[in-house]
Amino acid sequence: MEKHTIMGGKVHVYRRENSKYWQCSSYLRGRNRRVSTKEESLSLAKEFAEDWYIGLRGKARAGEIHGEKTFKLAAEQYEREYEVITDGNRSPIYVTGNKRRLRLYLIPFFGDLALSEVTAGKVQDYRMHRLENSGTGKPPAPNTMHQEIVTLRQVLKTAIRHGWLKHLPDLSMPYKQATKISHRAWFSPKEYKQLYEATRRRARAAKGTRHEWNTAQLHDFVLFMANTGLRPDEVKRLQYRDVSIVHDDDSDETILEIDVRGKRGVGFCKSTAGAVRPFQRLVERNSPEPSDLIFSTTHRDQLNRVLDEQDLKFDREGNRRTAYSLRHTYICLRLLEGADIYQIAKNCRTSVEMIEKYYASHIKTSINAAAINVRRPRKKDVASLHVDDRLDP
Repeated sequence: MEKHTIMGGKVHVYRRENSKYWQCSSYLRGRNRRVSTKEESLSLAKEFAEDWYIGLRGKARAGEIHGEKTFKLAAEQYEREYEVITDGNRSPIYVTGNKRRLRLYLIPFFGDLALSEVTAGKVQDYRMHRLENSGTGKPPAPNTMHQEIVTLRQVLKTAIRHGWLKHLPDLSMPYKQATKISHRAWFSPKEYKQLYEATRRRARAAKGTRHEWNTAQLHDFVLFMANTGLRPDEVKRLQYRDVSIVHDDDSDETILEIDVRGKRGVGFCKSTAGAVRPFQRLVERNSPEPSDLIFSTTHRDQLNRVLDEQDLKFDREGNRRTAYSLRHTYICLRLLEGADIYQIAKNCRTSVEMIEKYYASHIKTSINAAAINVRRPRKKDVASLHVDDRLDP
């Protein structure tokens, strides 16, 4: 590390081996404070450091940074609170992910800064730092950056609740272009028929072999998912005692009533009639106890093989199809049949806004041609009639 001292030993200007920019630091009000000068020239970096130190001293005299908490302290407080308060409400994987983002990225960058120094400009510096120093040779994905900024926001909100920070800085992405809203990958009616016919053929061909049970389970999994609209994680938690075969008076059909436990808590679902026979086969095949899981796995490898064989793995926009696409297929097929969008949202435990944004926008039957192609009755042009009268012999 190359290091220089200025301002009578009160400020240090240094540059690390793996960085092209100079940084400066100073010990003030009981702790070390540092910032990047964003300068490659030593002389310019020293000028920046002098101005920075003078401004820092001014804030200290005004009492703005006296005894101020650091970002690292706020992050530690956030970790203690978050894991206790959200116990059982958030996925352990999500909680672990937040800890990992803090440990690997956020604390190393923001840790020594006073909370008031975590400004909108500093957050933008962090974005640039992550894009330029990803360590993998390619920048982090947009969703990865979004998750890190979400974790940063939660830490700063923790500081606000404790009175360590007055307001939240602007964390929005500058220069951001409006993103294209793409629809979720689903199977058209023709493609869905192609898929379940392929899984049915595989199940019949495997009879009497060691693959018989797995192929039969996959076939019923595809039909069950596409006729209930459940999320894969909801299906994985589903037990036989959560499903009842009932006669629905409104539709005069036999359907399934399902108690759903998933990311939205406990909800309820009414299937189409097409889910009844697959569920009956599952009961006959597995002779289960009420507390047994209906599907202990989503048969991902099997499903991917079928999708590859049938050339259905990607839709025409290049979106990858997974087990989640069967839920999207359920929603889109219901919209194609003219079902009420509010009832679909309730049955799928989502919002009307989400369905309108990601599903209804590309379903052609959601547009009423009769309501669009309206023609206003035209009045007779009296003036033209008078002209015709004069020309009449």
